[in-house]
Amino acid sequence: MYDTVLTTGPASRFSEDAKGRLRSLLVAAILLGAMGLLAPDGVIQLALMTASGSLLALGLVVFALSFRRKRSRASAYTAISEFIEKDASPSFVVCKDGEVRSANEAARKSFGLIEGETLASTLKHTFANPGGILFRLQSKAEANGAAREDIVTRQGHVRLAVHQMGTETYLWRIEDVPEPAAGRGTDGPLLPMLMIGRSGAVLFMNEAARRLVGHRSKSVLELFGDVALRGGVVMPLRTADGPVDCQLAEVEAGAGRRAIYLLPASKDAPQPNLWSSFQDLPVPLLRVAADGRVLAFNKVASGLIGAGLNEGIHLSDLMEGLGRPIADWLTETLSGRAVQHSEFLRLKRSDKEMFVQVALNRVTENGEPSLIAVLTDATELKTLEAQFVQSQKMQAIGQLAGGVAHDFNNLLTAISGHCDLLLLRHDQGDADYSDLVQINQNANRAAALVGQLLAFSRKQTLRPEVLDMRDTLSDLTHLLNRLVGEKVTLTLSHDPVLQSIRADKRQLEQVLMNLVVNARDAMPQGGEIMITTECETISKPLDRGQVTVPAGQYVTVRVSDQGVGIAADKLQKVFEPFFTTKRTGEGTGLGLSTAYGIVKQTGGYIFVESELNKGTCFTLYFPVLDAVDVRPEVVKRPLPKAAPNHGDGVILLVEDEAPVRAFASRALRLRGYTVLEADSAEAALKTLEDQSLNVDLFVTDVVMPGKDGPSWVREALLERPDVRVVFVSGYAEDKFSDAKNKIPNSVFLPKPFSLNDLTETVHRQLH
Repeated sequence: MYDTVLTTGPASRFSEDAKGRLRSLLVAAILLGAMGLLAPDGVIQLALMTASGSLLALGLVVFALSFRRKRSRASAYTAISEFIEKDASPSFVVCKDGEVRSANEAARKSFGLIEGETLASTLKHTFANPGGILFRLQSKAEANGAAREDIVTRQGHVRLAVHQMGTETYLWRIEDVPEPAAGRGTDGPLLPMLMIGRSGAVLFMNEAARRLVGHRSKSVLELFGDVALRGGVVMPLRTADGPVDCQLAEVEAGAGRRAIYLLPASKDAPQPNLWSSFQDLPVPLLRVAADGRVLAFNKVASGLIGAGLNEGIHLSDLMEGLGRPIADWLTETLSGRAVQHSEFLRLKRSDKEMFVQVALNRVTENGEPSLIAVLTDATELKTLEAQFVQSQKMQAIGQLAGGVAHDFNNLLTAISGHCDLLLLRHDQGDADYSDLVQINQNANRAAALVGQLLAFSRKQTLRPEVLDMRDTLSDLTHLLNRLVGEKVTLTLSHDPVLQSIRADKRQLEQVLMNLVVNARDAMPQGGEIMITTECETISKPLDRGQVTVPAGQYVTVRVSDQGVGIAADKLQKVFEPFFTTKRTGEGTGLGLSTAYGIVKQTGGYIFVESELNKGTCFTLYFPVLDAVDVRPEVVKRPLPKAAPNHGDGVILLVEDEAPVRAFASRALRLRGYTVLEADSAEAALKTLEDQSLNVDLFVTDVVMPGKDGPSWVREALLERPDVRVVFVSGYAEDKFSDAKNKIPNSVFLPKPFSLNDLTETVHRQLH
């Protein structure tokens, strides 16, 4: 997908090192083995041969570890690369030793082909000393998780940021910082500013400072003479037009640098208030008392934090996320015991979710210690981190869901199957009949819950067909009206020219029912649910948050309500599994995540818009089925089912789960079939070695220890090409669909299956 994902790097070098070590171990093992063969003494010979074998085993372990580590790193690099590809700013995924593993489109345009280069080499024409800058920021990121620095280059003012995305992976981002024109910034007047290094050299002067001084100065001596610069005092500044009194404001810039702002000296007050001059600084600043109360703030901070920022409010009422009281952090900073002076915190804004990086600096004014909090908007960075973490979480839950579903489906097959066997021996007048029915129904409910997990992880088996949404909703209207109740009105509106889509009707109905039930629950006092279908043409890609809908024709389905709505901070979590705003016992939190999984697996898109106390609207996009692919559907009249004539066939049943095998064999024998059992593929092939044995059908599990189902069946069909096959599995059919398609006369039966499901499938295959 990404042509800049490199094939070399630390993972591959680690692999090469491992190969080198493996070669050395192999050579040593061979030498020891040869010496052992030539040794005259049997004891020495045994010792040397043992040492040779140990070295060989150690070499294999080293090689296996290197291969596993390489695969893990490659997966992490690919996941991060998918998030940064569309970022407008140049972004790089870099390993710990500085080698670029991936770069987005903006980076490729700005720096060209960077394959095999280090980040320092890539930026050598941008920064004078990229190695030192990168090392300094990466060291900060290792300590704090992230770091950033504004740097002046020949091309302009840029911001270089790094974020640690794992123990050995870093995300670097280069953002242009445009200089405000005409001496005014977006948040107020551009104040004259000098960036001073450790030695007193002037590293940078902004445009306002150059205009004030009249020229570009290289040293503090040229501007103030041989005096120590101190924030909060008035000092004469040497300019082309003569000395000008300026009040100095100092902000620590890291790495031994200081940002000196040149503020106009107040002539009215004998001791000018330094903080009042900070109002126009283009950096969000708060002055915080030792107990956490906000003493003062500037305009930019007010715009960032929002209307809740007032003098006297406690810092903990404005932001959260430390995992401990903010007062403890402030106390540690004042006493000099803080491990890190900056933290990422979440603002308590009700309108939107925002994150800030807060750096604390200790100051003393009028003998009282306080703190200056320098704020940086970190929403974009934390959003990117959250997306990456969410991707990993979704992948992990998807893998867990698939594994759990497989095991549960085996258990449910045994439970419901043996329950079916018991029901055969009890009629409705039996005292135990109702209990058996309850067991059977609850097993089916458990199977439905497992199906929801598979739907979320997009691993359920779909049966797509050509659908007209009007017909689908028409068939579903009666059930939906029963679901919404008497207080809620259900209204449908269809586009008169609605094209066909391809989807699984049963799964699509599940999506619509979930959305309608949620809309009903959002209107406890009643209201109207509107379902609208339209055919829309998107002429250019449609950006919706982090998802881009490609251009083309789509059938859209909108389910809107007039309910309580969803808060902005919870809106982005509604599709997460087990997330619910309902009370305990009223919802599992799987409804919307199931809908999301089904829609995505169908190839569509689902979005949500909501406003508190005004309602919510879910919009589904399904690609229109191309006209060339549409096949006229032949309407078949259902024929009356004839009782199947069972009992004429020999079946080889291969299942590693003993309870499932016991149920399936009993069910088939009850129908009169001859059943041969095997608990593994190897045992099945051993049984088939008897050429005199006549087998009509293989019923086999797909995933088993040793050889899997398709593998042993292909091997067996070489000698018995006419035997038909029924594959059963607790996993989805697409897990092995390619292998199944290569096996003739085979069908798939998903677990859990009932007694009738199994016997009817076997009967259809045999006849």
